[in-house]
Amino acid sequence: MQFWSGTAFMDSADALAVAGMLDEAGYDGVICADHLIYPRALQSRYPTGAERPPWSPETAWPDSWILIGAMSSITRRLRFSNAVYVAPARPLLAVAKQVATASVISQGRVSLAVGAGWMREEFELLGQDFGNRGKRLDEMIPALRALWQGGWVSWTGRYYQVPELMLEPHPCTPVPILCGGESEVALRRAARLCDGWVGTAYGWDDAVGYAQKLTALRREYGRQDEPFEIMLALLEPPSVDLYRRAEDVGITAVMCAPWIGAEDGYQASIERFAETVIANFR
Repeated sequence: MQFWSGTAFMDSADALAVAGMLDEAGYDGVICADHLIYPRALQSRYPTGAERPPWSPETAWPDSWILIGAMSSITRRLRFSNAVYVAPARPLLAVAKQVATASVISQGRVSLAVGAGWMREEFELLGQDFGNRGKRLDEMIPALRALWQGGWVSWTGRYYQVPELMLEPHPCTPVPILCGGESEVALRRAARLCDGWVGTAYGWDDAVGYAQKLTALRREYGRQDEPFEIMLALLEPPSVDLYRRAEDVGITAVMCAPWIGAEDGYQASIERFAETVIANFR
């Protein structure tokens, strides 16, 4: 079992210090959330069907790859990923360049977790088509892998055409690509095209349900014997027993934020969770 923490809703200025604390305490990774803006006239509905997302317009969403680059420079073993990065809102080559650079400067400690996104306004501001975002994401995943191979690379598909070129630096080791989203389409995308799936926070029964669904879909696509990550947060009191049971059903990584509700700040809560849970689990 891996233990990851996130930077969502954290003061942006605190993220580097927290990453250092997590690295020293023996956590496995940090995830970064992604939004570009919050429009004054927000017309897009949040995926739950709510008229507005559950955060205020003032909430900070620092750029994932700048933040990952900065955190990787002050840590030794911590890994970095997303929950999730709205890749189809960006041009293919821009995503390929940012992730490749982060992989190189972190010495291979990054993975890319993608999602189709829900905010039309972000896509329109970045000049990307919102209507075909899912189909473009399906193509973007293998295209990124092709563009990261090094040497002269190219891609020809339905939505993306990249003439032969060199994109350097290229990752020295393969960058794992994970997928987020709870729809049937998203789960199938993860099982068919990706190296793992990233969820949100769930009660035990829902978490088990997603793990079982992904296992069944991987079997359907003939990928049941390939390595596959399932990362999510559990809305249950943390314990060694809980995480052992999660591991038994195929969950490979849990997201935890031990400072939430703690009165003694980041350092003490991070160390306490590491001592009482992570150390005893391992």
